[in-house]
Amino acid sequence: MAGAVGGLISLPAWATGWTVETAHSTRQILSGGQMDLLADMAETIIPATDTPGAKALNVHQFIQKMVTDCYEPKAQTTLRNGLDTLDGIAQKAFNKPFSEGDVAQRTALLTQMAQDPAQKEFYGLVKGLTVRGYMSSEYVMTNLTHYQYIPGHYYGCVPVPQKAVTQPK
Repeated sequence: MAGAVGGLISLPAWATGWTVETAHSTRQILSGGQMDLLADMAETIIPATDTPGAKALNVHQFIQKMVTDCYEPKAQTTLRNGLDTLDGIAQKAFNKPFSEGDVAQRTALLTQMAQDPAQKEFYGLVKGLTVRGYMSSEYVMTNLTHYQYIPGHYYGCVPVPQKAVTQPK
């Protein structure tokens, strides 16, 4: 009990140095250029329409966080190498980086990667996490799917019909 009380007393002093940045800091496995490329890839998978796209909802940050914190080192290597390969394939296909390609070029390149056995694992990883990150984003959950944090309301003021109560004889 004394240890628990001491811990609770010291918690405010320990937590005063927290900021949003330190609470959300993560080990970075991607360079800045790779993060931009991942953002463009996610935006190609889920583009902006009348709703924000994957890039606007920072799905690329979700992907990096998931792969860094929840996946094996093999998946981290697959992500890094796949992004480098994507840019290399784009250079060969349309003589410019993936980020500078138009929507049709990007889509065709990703379709090609999805069918290539060597790139299928990378594409599947990014596409799956893009869809998961987009669908679980705050914007989609509150504005599109109308997620209720606590489903099922209790309406205590609803009138209950009274039945005739008969007395036993």
